[in-house]
Amino acid sequence: MRVKVDQELCISCGACIDTCPEVFDWNEDDKAHSIVDEVPAEMEDQANEALESCPTEAISED
Repeated sequence: MRVKVDQELCISCGACIDTCPEVFDWNEDDKAHSIVDEVPAEMEDQANEALESCPTEAISED
């Protein structure tokens, strides 16, 4: 599983980082981004929870 964050839609709420810090972190523009190329299998449920909890639907599977 791969995920990406649409930088135009991200409002920097931090929900994804709070939910799954192993996959998401802040970038130099203070917006969330994926810090892994491939989501580890053991983190897929948390990554999906982050995707579903994003208020602007900025996170998608790539």
